[in-house]
Amino acid sequence: MSLPPGFLDELRNRSSIAQVVGRKVMWDMRKSNQAKGDMWAPCPFHKEKSASFHVDDKKGYYYCFGCHAKGDALGFIKETENVSFMEAVEILAREAGMTMPARDPQAQKKADRRSQLAEVMEQAAQFYRLQLKTGAGQAARDYLTRREMSQQTQDQFEIGFAPDGWQNLWDHLTGKGVAEELILAAGLAKASQKGGKPYDTFRNRIMFPIRDPRKRCIAFGGRAMDPNDNAKYLNSPETELFDKGRSLYNHGPAREAAGKGEPLIVAEGYMDVIALAAAGIKATVAPLGTAVTETQLQLLWRISPEPVIALDGDTAGLRAAMRLIDLALPMLSAGQSMRFCILPEGLDPDDLVRTKGADAMRELVANSQPLVHLLWQRETEGKNFDSPERKAALDQSLRAALAKIQDGNLRNHYGLEVKRLRAELFNLNPTPRARGEWKGRGKFPEKGVAVASTKNSLLAQSTDVEERLREAVILAILIAHPHLTGEYLSDLETLELHGQDHRMILGALLRHTDELDPERLKHILEAEVGVAPLEKLWSLSHVQIAPAVRASADQTLTRMTLAEELAKLEARRGVQREIEDAVEDLDGVADEALTWRVGQAAEARNASMRTKGLEDGGDGEDSGSMKDYLQSLIDGEIWVKKSR
Repeated sequence: MSLPPGFLDELRNRSSIAQVVGRKVMWDMRKSNQAKGDMWAPCPFHKEKSASFHVDDKKGYYYCFGCHAKGDALGFIKETENVSFMEAVEILAREAGMTMPARDPQAQKKADRRSQLAEVMEQAAQFYRLQLKTGAGQAARDYLTRREMSQQTQDQFEIGFAPDGWQNLWDHLTGKGVAEELILAAGLAKASQKGGKPYDTFRNRIMFPIRDPRKRCIAFGGRAMDPNDNAKYLNSPETELFDKGRSLYNHGPAREAAGKGEPLIVAEGYMDVIALAAAGIKATVAPLGTAVTETQLQLLWRISPEPVIALDGDTAGLRAAMRLIDLALPMLSAGQSMRFCILPEGLDPDDLVRTKGADAMRELVANSQPLVHLLWQRETEGKNFDSPERKAALDQSLRAALAKIQDGNLRNHYGLEVKRLRAELFNLNPTPRARGEWKGRGKFPEKGVAVASTKNSLLAQSTDVEERLREAVILAILIAHPHLTGEYLSDLETLELHGQDHRMILGALLRHTDELDPERLKHILEAEVGVAPLEKLWSLSHVQIAPAVRASADQTLTRMTLAEELAKLEARRGVQREIEDAVEDLDGVADEALTWRVGQAAEARNASMRTKGLEDGGDGEDSGSMKDYLQSLIDGEIWVKKSR
């Protein structure tokens, strides 16, 4: 349904978000200022004792500094009432005394049609529930008992039974006056190819109603009682109500539980979800008989920014995890990822909670692996990297995988973690080189050890206080002038920073590029990274004296300062990269003496460069050709002690 221009603006102007939110929370009146419409309360979306949920009644928005939920009055109604946007508009319009505009006739007709189908599905669900209690459902009841599914759980998930026979449901629904066309359109029966009566889609199966977030029954899943049936599990066909690639089993209840702070778990099937929910782990969903789709992944992220994928530890489960990695990589962002919980081989979540208890499952979820580690496992497990060619092939496959990540800053962090894992893999058990003499200095050094020490010694000389100060000024400018984060996004996404504090602050800034109010941004940063890192940043004298850091600074000067600081930082990083590339060329010929002599030579070269920069009126950061210079040291065999 389309709304006339200005309707939503008028609705928001007539509504008080404080009144809307006030129905769901208890205001902290010690912290709130009711006269100014500045209200605080414990967050209704996650468990907490402190009042970190803020409502600005004059501006009409809410924000939680704990779980980062944010939105306006309509968004709050959608989240807390579990309704669609248009339903939220209708609720708010009634409260504001506004008349909803007339519906488009075609849209109304389509909505009525879906309502009719949903009603037919509800009647089918009730029929299946009753059938489970009859004599025909005895075998199904025995099966559920063996699976230790209590009556309470069966009632909660509305488990039913489709009896054997071709027209049981068909005859029941038509006998109640339901139009044959609606039964067929709902996917509950199929037309006969032989000219006979339509026949039931589900026969001799335990039935699981599939409901949308609004609790409407949109489909069914059925488990075959006959072990020789062609399909152990069968879902409803796709209909006007049901698109299996856009639906999740247990969506509504899981969303509600995740909103209260539970980690969202993605299991493989109905029985896993039911078993976990019965054990008290309620924030659990399952895709409907297929691999997770792109749309389902987006649905998961709307529920939780980091769902935990719980898969069986068998070959099929691992294959599913690996496929999901490729689907997810292009869609990842700083606040949108996933973790993986691989269960012990031979156990699914249902087996685990029945044999070892719910705490065993919670522990596995708490220790779930980040996506990058499963990616690394996929590329390295069971492979031998005993030759340069095999190592190069690994590097190539990893580069191809990381190139799929669209978020530049995230791609950079993935690269750093992969680089760390690579170094760990190749240097974990360094082995001596072939025996022999090395320019009169004894046996060859161990591969990796000398090179690492050489590299660390050289790079340490380029990582100095000046770079950290430049980083601090850049971050301070972005905090004082939030709109610049969006303007310089491409540069900032690939910016490597020293120290955890600086990286945390930049990450938070990149997650909140839509927040343009400096004061609100500071509150967000304090909630996400803590007060101490920000106080440390602002206490630096280099930051305090920078004119561009002041909120009132001239915007042209501010942009010029930011661009200049980024350019100078990149110039220094260019020198570091050239040094690192040159040191890689020393692989196999380095020892401690070389480390010291090349380090001294590089320092002398840097000092010369700085002096030249000052004499030329520059900033002393001209990189020259450091790689060529180091190569000349290699060509001159600097590691060989010259006789006096």
